[in-house]
Amino acid sequence: MSESRIQNAALRGKIVSADEAAAFIHPGDNVGVSGFTGSGHPKEVPQALARRIAAATGRGESFRVGVWTGASTAPELDGVLFGVNGGSMRLPYQSDPECRKRINSGDAWYIDAHLSHVAQNAAWGHYGKLDVALIEVVGILEDGRLVPSTSVGNNPTWLELADRVILEVNSGLNAKLEGMHDIYTVALPPHRQAIPIARADDRIGDPYLRVDLDKVVAVVETDCPDRDTKFSEPDENSRRIAGHILEFLQYEVKKGRIPANLLPLQSGVGNVANAVMAGLNDGPYENLTAYTEVLQDGMLDMIRSGKLVYASSTAVSLSKEALADFNANLDIYRKRIILRPQEISNHPEIARRLGVISMNGMLEADIYGNVNSTHVLGSKMMNGIGGSGDFARNAYLSIFMTPSLAKNGALSCVVPMVSHVDHTEHDVQVLVTEHGLADLRGLAPRQRAKLVIEKCADPKFRPALADYLARAEKGANGQQTPHLLGEAYDWHLRALRGESM
Repeated sequence: MSESRIQNAALRGKIVSADEAAAFIHPGDNVGVSGFTGSGHPKEVPQALARRIAAATGRGESFRVGVWTGASTAPELDGVLFGVNGGSMRLPYQSDPECRKRINSGDAWYIDAHLSHVAQNAAWGHYGKLDVALIEVVGILEDGRLVPSTSVGNNPTWLELADRVILEVNSGLNAKLEGMHDIYTVALPPHRQAIPIARADDRIGDPYLRVDLDKVVAVVETDCPDRDTKFSEPDENSRRIAGHILEFLQYEVKKGRIPANLLPLQSGVGNVANAVMAGLNDGPYENLTAYTEVLQDGMLDMIRSGKLVYASSTAVSLSKEALADFNANLDIYRKRIILRPQEISNHPEIARRLGVISMNGMLEADIYGNVNSTHVLGSKMMNGIGGSGDFARNAYLSIFMTPSLAKNGALSCVVPMVSHVDHTEHDVQVLVTEHGLADLRGLAPRQRAKLVIEKCADPKFRPALADYLARAEKGANGQQTPHLLGEAYDWHLRALRGESM
C-alpha cells in the first residue's frame, strides 16, 4: 500500500465526516458493524449516530436501530449506542455494561447465538433485513478491494447483505496488517462442498474484503487505535487451574492419545485462559498450533518464544504492551497469524477435523457436567455463549474451567443443577477448578457426580453437595440421573435472597 489509505478514486469522492455518514442510518434500520472482542470496530460513526439518537430522543422522536456484530465491541460503539437507549436489538455476543443493562432491563432484545451460525442465519433472513453495513478497514486498494482490520468477524456477510455500506478507514491501525487475512465465504446449503482446511495454517481464500462500490454511501477517515484489552496478572486460582490442565495434557500425551506437540489449541478469553497459555509457554511442548477465535496476550507470547508456530483466529485482542509489540513486529507476526471470518474460525466441521483442544470459561457447572456460561442465577445475561458451543461439541477435548467460588465465597460454582444450560453433559468432557480436574469421559451420571464433587467443588460446599447426591440416590428419582427436584434450585434461591448457597 502507498501512503494514502484510500486509493480508489470513486471512493475518495465519497469521503465525508462521521456526522454526515451517520445521516445515512435511519430509525428502525438494522446495522451490521465490524468488531470482535474489542478490536476492529468502527470508532467514529457510532458516536455520531449516538449523538443523532440523543437529539431525536430530546425532541420526543423514536430513533433506535438493531445492532449486529461479530462479537463484543467497545464503549465507543456498544457503550454510546445503548447508553442513549439507541439499540432495539443486539446480536450475537456482547460484554459492554451499558448494553448488558439495557438487555437485562428489557429495553433491548438480545439474540444470543453460536458465533459460527450467525452468517448463515443472516443470509437466510432469520434476523430480518440488513440495511446498513458499517465496517472498519485499514485501507482501500485502487481497484476497490478492502484491507481488513484487526478482526474479520462477520464482515464479508455484512458487506454482501447490506443495502448501504459505510466504511471507516482507520490510519491509526498498522497498514502492515495487509496480507494477514484469509477471506473465504461458505456456500449456503444444500450440497455445499467441504471447507478445505486440514491444518491450522492452510490458506484457502483472499487477503481482502470485497464490496459492491455502488453500495458504498460514505467513507470516513479515522485515526483511532483499538481499545487495548485490560488483563490482570493471573491470580493463584488461575495458576492452579492452569496447572491441573497442563498435568492432564501431559498425561494424555503419555497415554498416546494426543501427540507430543498436542493438537490445535482453542482458548476462550480472560485471565484463566492466559494463565494456561503462560503454562504451556513454560512447558515441554514445541511446535504448537492454535485454531481459535481470539488471539490474546498468552498466545502472542508463545509465538514470540517460538513455542506456537502458527495461530488461526478471527481477531487479535491484546493489552497495551502486547499491542505495542504486535505493531513493532508485525512483519514477523504476519507470517505466524492468519485472521479469518468467524464462520470459518468457529466452524464445527473444522474443529472436529483438526481435533481441537477446546478450553473455555464458565459461570457454573452442576454435578453431572451441565455448564452455564451465560446467565447469572438463571435470568440475568452476562455476556453470551460466544464461540464456546461451536467448539465444545466438536472438539477432541472439551474443557470448561472456573474458580470454585464466586461473590467472595458466598456462591458455589458447582451446584446440584445449573440455573441455565448452555452446554449439556454430553458436550462437556473435563471440568476444572483450582481444587482439581474431573475427567468425565466414559463415566455414567452418578460416577460423574461423585468425581465432580470430589475434584472440583470447594471444601466449603463439598459436604452439602455429597449429602444432596446421597439423598437423591435413595429417593424416588434415584435412577439414571438422581435429583431432588424440590430442592435442586434451593441453592440459587438462597443466593437470590442474598444468602450464601
